[in-house]
Amino acid sequence: MRPAALFDLDDTLIDRRTALDTSVAAFCDLHGLNTGARTWLLAALEDRATPEHFAPLSQRYGLAMAQQDLWTDYRRIMARSVACFPGVLDGLGELRSAGWAVGVLTNGASDIQRAKLRSAGLSHLVDAVAVSGETGIRKPAVEAFHTAMRSLEARGRSPGWMVGDGPVNDIRGGCASGLRTVWVSHGRSWPGKHTVPDRIAADTRSAISTLLSASA
Repeated sequence: MRPAALFDLDDTLIDRRTALDTSVAAFCDLHGLNTGARTWLLAALEDRATPEHFAPLSQRYGLAMAQQDLWTDYRRIMARSVACFPGVLDGLGELRSAGWAVGVLTNGASDIQRAKLRSAGLSHLVDAVAVSGETGIRKPAVEAFHTAMRSLEARGRSPGWMVGDGPVNDIRGGCASGLRTVWVSHGRSWPGKHTVPDRIAADTRSAISTLLSASA
């Protein structure tokens, strides 16, 4: 089988942190929310965003809109705010030219995660996508990785690597699933209490270069 790798989406392929700041500011401006609401919403959505986060927002700040309508506004704003980290699109293209298949394994609601993939220009560079909102299984559960791996194996590919920025969700989960791992550090030091990754890369483009070197 030809080589394949799984990638995390948020803060690995795409810069969610920057997009979150931009999206929350734009959402609050759209709905006339004050600085306090912006601070509250940023904290609420820091780890992940779901439609359920918007019911307490509506109640707390007196918004006369349904939870789903608020979620739709946020999802649209986030989709147009998100972008890949530098070099990611070209790097994935190089991987595919070298014979690699690329999968995405991501925690989150299906509609917003797939909207990010499309908006960031990733859809045509990805062979398989596993979203926890569709599978019902979140990283770091081993079955989440196995589900994504089966999607690539069905295409005649053998996933061997997991690339991500999360020490627990991506690296510990990937190791437990039998994958080699590349941790994208973004300038952080490795937290020693967790399973050690096979490789550490400063950014995602460097992680892709690591994969290309490993298959050379």
